[in-house]
Amino acid sequence: MNKLSIYKKGTKDGLPICFGYLAVSFAFGIQASSAGLSALQAVIMSLTNVTSAGQFASLSIIAAGASLLELAITQLILNLRYLLMSCALSQKLSYKTSTLSRLLVAHGVTDEIFGVSVSVKGELSPFYNYGLMTVSIFGWCFGTLLGVISGDLLPFSVTSALGIAIYGMFIAIVVPDSKKDKHILFAALLAIALSCILKYAPVLSGISSGFQIIIATIIAATCAAIFFPLEDEKDE
Repeated sequence: MNKLSIYKKGTKDGLPICFGYLAVSFAFGIQASSAGLSALQAVIMSLTNVTSAGQFASLSIIAAGASLLELAITQLILNLRYLLMSCALSQKLSYKTSTLSRLLVAHGVTDEIFGVSVSVKGELSPFYNYGLMTVSIFGWCFGTLLGVISGDLLPFSVTSALGIAIYGMFIAIVVPDSKKDKHILFAALLAIALSCILKYAPVLSGISSGFQIIIATIIAATCAAIFFPLEDEKDE
C-alpha cells in the first residue's frame, strides 16, 4: 500500500474515535466556558493537549488561578502513561522513520489511538497514525467548539452523562480482541483488578490516578509478557 492508501485507512479506522470524541469534548467545551475560557482558548487547549483527563483537571486549576508550575505538574502526573504508550508504538515504527514523524505520532497518542495503532499487524506506518489523528483530533476540537458555543444551555445532568462516552470507547476497543485472544483478556482483567486495588485499598488509595494507571499497566503488561510471550513476527 502507498502512503496515501495507508493514510486513508487510518482516517477510516479513526471515525469511531472521532464520533466518540465529539460527545466527550462537547462536555469539556461546556465546562471550559463555565471556567471562563473563550472558544479560541478552549479549542487551542484541545488541539495542543488532546487528553480528556488532563484537560478536565486543568479547568479547576485554571478557574482557581493556580500557578503554571502546579498546572504543569498536574498534567505531567495525569498524562505520564502516554510515555509508556509512545515507547510501545516506537517499537512498531520502522527504524527509518524520521524524528519529526515520531514526534508527530507521539503528539497524537491517546488511549483510543494507541489501542487502534498497537493492534495493527506488523510494522506501523506513521501515515496510518496521521490518518487516525486527522479525524480524531478534528472531532475532539470540533466537539470542544460546539460545547463552548452551547455554554450553559443544556442541563447539568445531560453534560455529565456525555462523559460516560469515553468509557464506551475503551470497552469497544478492548472487548473484541479479548474475545479472540485469552492472553489479552488476561492482561485486561489483571489491569482491572490492579486498578480496583489501587483505587480502594486504604494504603494505596492516596496514589494519584495517573500513577495508579502507570503501576497497573506496568504490572499487567509485565505479567502478560512473562506468562504469554509473543513470538517474533517473521517475514514471509
